Amino acid sequence: MNPYADLVSGFARLVEDGRSLPLGGFPPAPRPQIAPDAPKALFFAPHPDDETTCGGLALRLLREAKWNVINAPVTLGSLPERKAARLKELQGACGYLGFGLAQLAPNGLDNVHPATRAKDPSAWSKKVEAAVKILAEHRPRAVFLPHELDWNSTHIGVHYLVMDALKAMTDLKCYLVETEFWGQMQSPNLLVEYSTEEVAELVAATSFHAGEVRRNPYHLLLPAWMQDNARRGSELVGGQGQAAARFMFAQVHRLRRWNGNQAEDYFSGGRLLPSAANAASLFA
Repeated sequence: MNPYADLVSGFARLVEDGRSLPLGGFPPAPRPQIAPDAPKALFFAPHPDDETTCGGLALRLLREAKWNVINAPVTLGSLPERKAARLKELQGACGYLGFGLAQLAPNGLDNVHPATRAKDPSAWSKKVEAAVKILAEHRPRAVFLPHELDWNSTHIGVHYLVMDALKAMTDLKCYLVETEFWGQMQSPNLLVEYSTEEVAELVAATSFHAGEVRRNPYHLLLPAWMQDNARRGSELVGGQGQAAARFMFAQVHRLRRWNGNQAEDYFSGGRLLPSAANAASLFA
């Protein structure tokens, strides 16, 4: 008899059981009182749902450090007939987590791709202007954006959009938190642990994007993905051959500082942020 058969079938059974759970519509999760002058974290989400699948560290900053976390959805997807519904789903997800919402355009931007940047500089410059406007309005202490090899063309496009907007600002200094979802990061330097409660809230928030998860129930696979992040990140961030961090759920990031002109490293090696530490300690 295989002693692991029940373990594996238990994982499969949990995901199947999850298919019958409700999608969105939950009352807001607990959140602290945020001071008017609290530091801001601006999350540039390529699509509605990236703020929940990749927003764990932003959630920890909201809860632990009482930062003002604002989601800036760059697009509302590529299907015109779904944009209104995706915006409503996004509003529900952000309202559930306690994230603010700052749109770059009423219907989102279109064609935020590296090809647009290369072949249509006039159209690209208008998109950059929209990102600059959001950055100038909020003056964030930390900016979340996808890394440059995140496979999906919109994710990669958003990386360059935000970097171009930062270069256009010239006077903004902040921290850069690069995220991954579709393509694995080759050189992360930060592994962030999440509690079971935090992961459950991210799964619940992702379920608000009902039209998307009905097509592909990736909200149910979010815990398994975060377990794999903990496995992979323990050595990518902690060092090859090192003892694995005893994290059940985690995400990897690349954390750098924007000095007003370019991105620069501000610590050597890798860092592990356990649940017991305050997320604000990363930005001291």
